[in-house]
Amino acid sequence: QKREISNFDYLMYLNTLAGRSYNDYMQYPVFPWVLADYHSETLNLSNPHTFRDLSKPMGAQTVERKQKFIQRFNEVEKSEGDLSAPCHYCTHYSSAIIVASYLVRIEPFTQTFCSLQGGSFDVADRMFHSVKSTWESASRDNMSDVRELIPEFFYLPEFLTNANHFELGCMQDGTVLGDVQLPPWADGDPHKFILLHRQALESDYVSAHLHHWIDLIFGHKQHGSAAVEAVNTYHPYFYGDKMDLNKIKDPLIKSTILGFISNFGQIPKQV
Repeated sequence: QKREISNFDYLMYLNTLAGRSYNDYMQYPVFPWVLADYHSETLNLSNPHTFRDLSKPMGAQTVERKQKFIQRFNEVEKSEGDLSAPCHYCTHYSSAIIVASYLVRIEPFTQTFCSLQGGSFDVADRMFHSVKSTWESASRDNMSDVRELIPEFFYLPEFLTNANHFELGCMQDGTVLGDVQLPPWADGDPHKFILLHRQALESDYVSAHLHHWIDLIFGHKQHGSAAVEAVNTYHPYFYGDKMDLNKIKDPLIKSTILGFISNFGQIPKQV
């Protein structure tokens, strides 16, 4: 409010308070998608339609998708501690595989990604190859994809280029995976993409609306009735601080929960 700290620094501070760290892929710092325009030739930061709706989680960015997730929540019968517990999302917005997939073109994340994938790269069509198509998947097209971003999208152009010449495979349409495809307004330049993306994060629009997203990820809309109303509930196993593993005597159930958390991610501690 006083313009004494950037939005980037504020988000990093909140992530740290919530227990997120660069040292833990499973609890890596989480940042929001801030833009919805990945098709224009020039980026207009004075137009509200350029931006993502920060008051809604990724699963509710379109009316149709939001209704589908509400329907899913309503259809699941309540059965405590079961995999079929009522929730809007059975996948998470931040996990080890999401972090490693974004950063797969630079080490040590290349090796991390391959180890998480069983020793090799994923099918080319599922790899991170385009900012626009990743946004469309996470905001509209894929019901199992509600991923948010990582801090590197706002300061590290190197992760967008395949400088190490890894053989990432070939997509079904014949496209060979190399550098990440950037929006037209970036002119194919990773440095320009990072510059404009950071300007978008620090823009007046995002400064005025960022608190809504913070409520969803770190605040009072994270769980409980406010989360249900905001279409922002995740599988109970994602809420690590709400689950006392010491009370679970069955070792099979305990290992299942731990495996679930390590594979699919964790909700940050509420701040």
